[in-house]
Amino acid sequence: MEKPRSRTRPSRAGSGATLQQVATQAGVSLATASRVLHGSGSRTVGEELRRRVEAAASELRYVPNAPAQTLARAASSFVGLIVHDVADPYFGAIAAGAMRAARERDLLVMIAATSREPGLELEYLRGLRAQRARAVILAGSGTSDRKATAQLAEEIAGFESEGGRVVCIGERGPDLDAILLGNREGADQAIRSLWELGHRRIGVVSGPPDLLAVRHRLDGARRALRELGSPLTDGAVETADFTREGGRQAAVRLLTANPDLTAVLALNDVMAAGVLKGLQDDLGIGVPDRISVIGFDDVPFAADLRPSLSTVSLPLEQAGEQAMSLLTGLPADAPLRVTLRPEVVQRASSGPAIAD
Repeated sequence: MEKPRSRTRPSRAGSGATLQQVATQAGVSLATASRVLHGSGSRTVGEELRRRVEAAASELRYVPNAPAQTLARAASSFVGLIVHDVADPYFGAIAAGAMRAARERDLLVMIAATSREPGLELEYLRGLRAQRARAVILAGSGTSDRKATAQLAEEIAGFESEGGRVVCIGERGPDLDAILLGNREGADQAIRSLWELGHRRIGVVSGPPDLLAVRHRLDGARRALRELGSPLTDGAVETADFTREGGRQAAVRLLTANPDLTAVLALNDVMAAGVLKGLQDDLGIGVPDRISVIGFDDVPFAADLRPSLSTVSLPLEQAGEQAMSLLTGLPADAPLRVTLRPEVVQRASSGPAIAD
């Protein structure tokens, strides 16, 4: 049974009550209320939930905006792709896969970058909805900001009620179609790969803590070390921007405070490049002779770093292709959740731990 969501200030679909108020009273999600009242056809809804939504709508005198739905269903053949940073090779790989799949389906792709600002993500989704985009891929990580998450969920529900579709790459909530990238599993595998090389003092260079992908990767690392009998302490984690310079500065702080570490996991490859620079150029520490380094994502430049970067490989282009495939395929009765498995790639930046 679905639980009521927190109240937000919604946009009105018609006169009287709002869709959010109906969903809250019925104790269902915005997406479920929208499917019942707007007949989007995305998925079927169980009879009990349908009765609750219809009763709440009747009691609150909710009136859908039918003309808006009719206009929106005449959507053009373009789709939106919303990413965090077009310069980040992580999103470049996703975009490459999505655009290749779009060409095969004679669709145009409009790309928007949010600079990891939840407000911009919401603004771009509203703009694509106003332009009657056929569908949207949300490729950036979700955020822990509850207000922003609730506002985005409302906008997605409205878009889907008008015949649009949304697919997320990464976890955004159980009501949405999603391509999941195994972030916890990948971090777990990375730690265990270092453990097998004899490393017992492992630190982590982490990204912005409000990003769900960062939280999930850090959760996976903590879980693995806890199960291996060497829990990750707060002092062995340094947080910085998801950038090369952020990784460099975090590595210097981490090793200055923890000179006994023998390995570092960076939670993305861009940060890992900065970690290599910070260790080798700023601190004069050999990699992997003194410290091993492993990244996360396996973006194209990872193999070209010196030393070449061991990393957790994610099938990013495949994620883009799969997301586009879900957008243009037949809707299902329940949210479609496709999990793509990570794999550790061992390169020159990780080696056996030095003997004490």
